[in-house]
Amino acid sequence: MKRYLFVLRKPAHSGAYLQEMLDIILITAAFDQSVSILWLDDAVFSLKNQQQPERLTLKDTAAVMQSLSIYDVTELYIETESLQEYGLMAEDLCLPVQTLPRKAISEFMRGFDVVFAG
Repeated sequence: MKRYLFVLRKPAHSGAYLQEMLDIILITAAFDQSVSILWLDDAVFSLKNQQQPERLTLKDTAAVMQSLSIYDVTELYIETESLQEYGLMAEDLCLPVQTLPRKAISEFMRGFDVVFAG
């Protein structure tokens, strides 16, 4: 079994990006592959609790993220500095994530067979 890492960097509401990435992630997981996700930069907002996207007629991405556990995607990581830059803490997020410092990211990525950065 290969180990896949999906790196999400774009804001939650940047077109179809997040939905397309989630589709790829869930398809990969459905084939019993080991799937992990790393959120960096603006992508951290896709995990924020208490989103109110309906004001902009958008979907609540936090609700969509709940589907990950159905596919056994539980290895979830977020860059510590990305959270700090936006004044967020792991407790502000809708899913349990492990934080990684920026300096550890490249070494962390080496532990995967496939890294898909969208």
